[in-house]
Amino acid sequence: MELTSCLERCPLIAILRGVKPDEAVAIGAALEREGIAIVEVPLNSPQPMQSISLLARAFGDRLLVGAGTVMTPAQVAEIAGAGGRLIVTPHADATIVRAAKQHGLLAVPGFFTPAEAFAMLAAGADALKLFPAEAASPAVLRALRAVLPQGTAVLPVGGIDASNMAGWREAGAAGFGIGSAIYKPGDSPETVGAKAHALVARLLV
Repeated sequence: MELTSCLERCPLIAILRGVKPDEAVAIGAALEREGIAIVEVPLNSPQPMQSISLLARAFGDRLLVGAGTVMTPAQVAEIAGAGGRLIVTPHADATIVRAAKQHGLLAVPGFFTPAEAFAMLAAGADALKLFPAEAASPAVLRALRAVLPQGTAVLPVGGIDASNMAGWREAGAAGFGIGSAIYKPGDSPETVGAKAHALVARLLV
């Protein structure tokens, strides 16, 4: 499953920070019903590998399931073993990108400067995560896209919600990582579904 095709289906990555294994599948089902195609479980969640494994088994043929807040190459091997196919980092670390590619996984490393962006692309990144987006602006993204290789997918993450997606999309964002605007610990599947519905509807405006 390619990242580009998933982003074309829906440009929102649901970041389930804090999700627990016993609720992961029900929340994943709610997200799928609303058209979400990419689900990320940050590794600072409770028992993240178990949640990733459960989501991959339940939805792996239809959704792109992966891990966020990946900090070491060793974690990449664990994620691959759990069935995850997407590696997302908060920082620019070429060793993690290379480890992801060695395991046949998609790599979306974090960056904030042009130097970091080009270094991550050189390491083999499939897309770039502009983080923290709330410390940047659509104007920053527009300037970056003028110098990055054509077709580079940049995904703003951090502080993105229905109120500010339009400006980023106009600046060329290929998609967004959505955290608390789509899931907070304790949210029911119904709540998550309603949040996802509102966000997806906003994309169509």
